[in-house]
Amino acid sequence: MAADKAQSEPGEPGARKRAARGYGGKSAEQRRSERRRRLLEAGVELFGAGPGAYRSASVAALCARAGLSTRQFYEEFRNLEEVLAALHRHVQKAAQAAVTEALAQAPADSAVRERAEAAFRAYARVLTAHPHLVRIAFVEVTGVTPELEKQRLEARQGWVDLLVGALDEAAARGEIGARDYRIAALGFVGAVNTLLYDWTAGYVDASLDTIVDELMLMFMGLLQPPPGSGSR
Repeated sequence: MAADKAQSEPGEPGARKRAARGYGGKSAEQRRSERRRRLLEAGVELFGAGPGAYRSASVAALCARAGLSTRQFYEEFRNLEEVLAALHRHVQKAAQAAVTEALAQAPADSAVRERAEAAFRAYARVLTAHPHLVRIAFVEVTGVTPELEKQRLEARQGWVDLLVGALDEAAARGEIGARDYRIAALGFVGAVNTLLYDWTAGYVDASLDTIVDELMLMFMGLLQPPPGSGSR
């Protein structure tokens, strides 16, 4: 009788605790989080391996790299596009967090150039930390599906809005001239992404510091009024 009492019936506290712990001391939520992490890491290596890598990838190849079954894949994602979309969001969020932190840490009385350089260096560090992520963010994600293209363009627009907002604030403080910076900001964001990708891919023979210095020259030129507009 004592032995019978020592064994918990399903639904009793002891059984519930064992179920929460799961297999190998991990809960079901922990195991699922680990599976998702492994699939995303495999996606970085597979999708960013070279030109057209995403389009030539398969669920089976991704699962083999992650060491998981296709059944486990479909428990986390509907298709490879969802993996690519998740990786693209990850890159954008990491870069945004780095830029936001850099701007927050900049002295309140620092000049617009100093704040911009701190932000660009933070952005460049994140985007160039893993060459595969740069390829995924700027190349493999382009033109895959209308939904993913919308996500890509919205992310780019977010960077344009951030830059325009910062320039408008600087203009309000009298640091730079007031004008509509949106078109110039769009061109600059495109130039930044292209240059960072080309540098990561080995097409540009320069240090990252040199790349950022060149970007700063471009940025300071952006602050100049258009020809014929007169000084403000």
